[in-house]
Amino acid sequence: MKDHQSPSAKHKENLPEERRAASRVTVIGMLLDAFLGVIKVIGGALFHSQALLVDGIHSFSDVVSDLVVLGVMRVSRQGPDADHPYGHQRIETMGTMVLGSFLIAVGAALAWDNVLRLMGEGAVDLPEWPVLAAAAISIGSKEWIYRYTRHVGIRIRSDLIIANAWHSRTDAFSSVIVLFSTVGAMLGYVWLDVLAAVVISSIIIHIGWKFTWDSVKELVDTGLSPEDTDLLKEIAMNIDGVRNIHELRTRRMGHDIMLDVHLVVRPEISVSEGHQIGMHVVSAMREQLDNIIDINFHIDAENDEDHLQTSEQLPSREEIREKLSRHIDNLPPDSRLRLHYLRNRVYMELFMEIPESEALPDARRISRELNSYPWFGSLRIWHAHTDSQPAV
Repeated sequence: MKDHQSPSAKHKENLPEERRAASRVTVIGMLLDAFLGVIKVIGGALFHSQALLVDGIHSFSDVVSDLVVLGVMRVSRQGPDADHPYGHQRIETMGTMVLGSFLIAVGAALAWDNVLRLMGEGAVDLPEWPVLAAAAISIGSKEWIYRYTRHVGIRIRSDLIIANAWHSRTDAFSSVIVLFSTVGAMLGYVWLDVLAAVVISSIIIHIGWKFTWDSVKELVDTGLSPEDTDLLKEIAMNIDGVRNIHELRTRRMGHDIMLDVHLVVRPEISVSEGHQIGMHVVSAMREQLDNIIDINFHIDAENDEDHLQTSEQLPSREEIREKLSRHIDNLPPDSRLRLHYLRNRVYMELFMEIPESEALPDARRISRELNSYPWFGSLRIWHAHTDSQPAV
């Protein structure tokens, strides 16, 4: 028995608002990045700071990444449809990977260019004081946009927006390096300016690699951490009626989590009770991790990881009833048959109403006769006379 929990209606209703919030913060950041990029590139060229010039190129890379984010968020925050029943959030993951790859490429190109400068003539002109002013403006404004963007990313549960926030903060880190390297260069250590450009490029590469690698892990369905997985197992085992848990498989889609789990319950309970136990597990797991949007649980009457896993070749209800009719005279058509498929055998409970004038079936004789079938486990007959209350 399986139960499939689809994304909540509230989650679907929030998609348009989340898309608007992501677009708004991204546009604000893009305008700020363009303004800072112009200031830093022009300031670096006019006032002899290679580090500020590289930092400006970094700011323009933020503009490109903001454009990527805008396009991706417009598509990824659509609701599920016939072709994408789980939603479009993997598009957001792809966008994060593209953003990370772009940062790696930009950082590598800038690092190589400035390494060649260090190995060659290096810097010959001293940076001037306007470089300090541009770096200070960049630090303040980029730290502000980082905090604002990260707040929105957490609120709408978007890894892409959070990644873009950290991209903004790398720009602030870069400007801090520009600030200190410029002071050092103005004190006579001119080579610090070019060295700072190499360090900034390395930061860009590092952040890009982190974004790319995290996205790749998600795209290949890497599961939750061992700690989170153990926590979910513990939650399930604490639910009354769960005897064991196995085959807990998890994967991420953007910020959301989807999982499959097999729950072992007592074999004699009803299907509806097993389903109710599964629903309690679902509720408890979602209370612990509120970004679980999809749980698929399977109810097992025995641990199917054991070597004696029940075979699908066992006879069906119709086949068993037909065989019982050969061994029980005048088997009532309205008799109820409860079957338990366990340990590769079938354990039967037969509920019958028998008139007082008729003899009761001989359960022992019938069991001996049925024992010739390799799949037979046991037979219990519950009976009630037609003019009395049922025995069970």
